[in-house]
Amino acid sequence: MAVTGRLGLLALLGALVVGLLFPSGTGVAVVIAVLLVLVVVDLALAGSVRALRFSRSGTTSVRLGEPAEVTLTVTNPGRRTVRGSLRDAWPPSAGADDRHSLVVPSGERRALTTALLPTRRGDRIAARVTVRAAGPLGLAARQGSHEVPWTVRVLPPFHSRKHLPSRLARLQQLDGRNAVLIRGQGTEFDSLREYVIGDDVRSIDWRATARASDVMVRTWRPERDRQVVLVLDTGRVSAGRVGDAPRLDAAMDAALLLAALAARAGDRVDLVAYDRRVRASVPNASTPSLVNALATIEPSLVETDARGMVAEVLRRTRRRALVVLLTGLEPAPLQEGLFPVLGSLTARHEVLVASVADPRVAEMAASRGSAEAVYDAAAAERALADRESSVAWLTRHGVGVVDAVPEELPPALADRYLALKAAGRL
Repeated sequence: MAVTGRLGLLALLGALVVGLLFPSGTGVAVVIAVLLVLVVVDLALAGSVRALRFSRSGTTSVRLGEPAEVTLTVTNPGRRTVRGSLRDAWPPSAGADDRHSLVVPSGERRALTTALLPTRRGDRIAARVTVRAAGPLGLAARQGSHEVPWTVRVLPPFHSRKHLPSRLARLQQLDGRNAVLIRGQGTEFDSLREYVIGDDVRSIDWRATARASDVMVRTWRPERDRQVVLVLDTGRVSAGRVGDAPRLDAAMDAALLLAALAARAGDRVDLVAYDRRVRASVPNASTPSLVNALATIEPSLVETDARGMVAEVLRRTRRRALVVLLTGLEPAPLQEGLFPVLGSLTARHEVLVASVADPRVAEMAASRGSAEAVYDAAAAERALADRESSVAWLTRHGVGVVDAVPEELPPALADRYLALKAAGRL
């Protein structure tokens, strides 16, 4: 039950009447009794809240930052009209416009649409529906809550998909539509054509030349059906925020662009999200399945078990593959975790480390003008030197490194993948 402001005004009026005309305990008792009778009558004539029936329809998944709508259908099987207000409660991160006025005559139904604008990834689950049905006098109302389950999965925004058309155009040049004359362990025979000045003489096919009236050369294209393993570090380092989002979100964006590009190139893409255990695993992933799997992954505030992560990758990949580790370049966790076990990975696979850099650190390193700014600059320079040291160590041990700010990391990683394809290393 709930009371309204009208009851308070009526009680104030009763107090004035008692004070001016019947200043006694009997007058107070009479006014209270009248108010109670009016409240009981109002509640008796109000529509039944418990009898209401609910169902939902609408959006089940939406990209982060995009609007969504969920429709709540209210059916009134009771004998009286339900008139009042309804709150369709959602978590704050769902960005729900959840207040509605409600009038449902007996035996009829009404559809109410709740607009959502999510501010976080993951599953946003509807809490409960609360209905307040006022009586005809407007003094009191019946109130009740109902569980009406519904889940909207908020997917990663995939901002980097704007880079996909330009990278696909470059992929087409490597895919035999234009001749590729670079040979390596990751290239396969495509076709024969006549020799032109500038062609690599190692590509001359002498048997075909003997059968033809001109010198013939072989053209090569990158092999298809290679394996790309995306390893997403979900440990403590990934929880650090760069701008308004954690590092993990920027790493996801880079992984999505690379996965979409590799799938178009005919390669198999596998995803493993790992910290101290496997948080997500998507074998032979398509872009939709990958987006759906990444939606619910959150950083864990634990140190990543690098030995377990490498063992998991080696267990899953029997043949040579491109392994992309999306992790941090902070020297302490690398020296204690990844460095000692990296050799077992590079011995069998081509390895890339992709890391999200914080643009604020570079800004701090360039700042001057006050004592505080100088101290900030010194700390930033130390952080940058540590990252450069990690990059140098990885490079010396045959690991490619892509270190870029969130907006630049996805295209930079895609370009490195294309470069490996062009060089025949994948």
